[in-house]
Amino acid sequence: MTDVVENLIEVRDALPDGVELVAVSKFHPAEAIMLAYGAGQRCFGESRVQELLAKEDVLPKDIKWHFIGHLQTNKVRQLIGKTSLIESVDSERLLALIDAESAKAGVVTRVLMQVHVAKEETKFGFLPEELLEYFREKRFEKLTHTHICGVMGMASNTDDNERVRADFAAIASIFRTIADDEKLGLRGFDTLSMGMSHDWPLAVEEGANLVRIGSGIFGERIY
Repeated sequence: MTDVVENLIEVRDALPDGVELVAVSKFHPAEAIMLAYGAGQRCFGESRVQELLAKEDVLPKDIKWHFIGHLQTNKVRQLIGKTSLIESVDSERLLALIDAESAKAGVVTRVLMQVHVAKEETKFGFLPEELLEYFREKRFEKLTHTHICGVMGMASNTDDNERVRADFAAIASIFRTIADDEKLGLRGFDTLSMGMSHDWPLAVEEGANLVRIGSGIFGERIY
């Protein structure tokens, strides 16, 4: 745990200007988060609702929590009002529920739409054409308490850098297609979250402005 600050500084120094860092703290204790916090990090990522809530309860209130895991519909209500950004909206059903629960709570929830381009079937997200159709048909106009801030995606889990780069390029292309369509009238659709500890340099080269780095800061996961 003593290397957390050193690792964090190294990562931050390597990131270009304009790229925001989510320090992925899932499976790591509050003490490790406080080391990173003490070094100036304020944005942390969690993938389990109960773990995020437990940490949110005991850690400084100016932390910006990003939820980055698969969000089950029966956990949405607990999460509303606790996050700075839900990065992993992978279905219209989930999005509608987030919107409804946010309306009940009187808050606006910021989200990213997760797109699936990786070759693993186990990953979640909208297929590219599904996501593009969602925006073309302006179905987002039904939302009253949710702000779609951009797109999140993951590359295939492979050592083939060309495949990884191609996945990131595909995600970035989808993001730009939506962001550049003036007919949609979107505001604040400016976040492209992709890249993790092992592949973030490729993601940044392809246009990511938000990266999710866990083991590169906190070391290997503690299960």
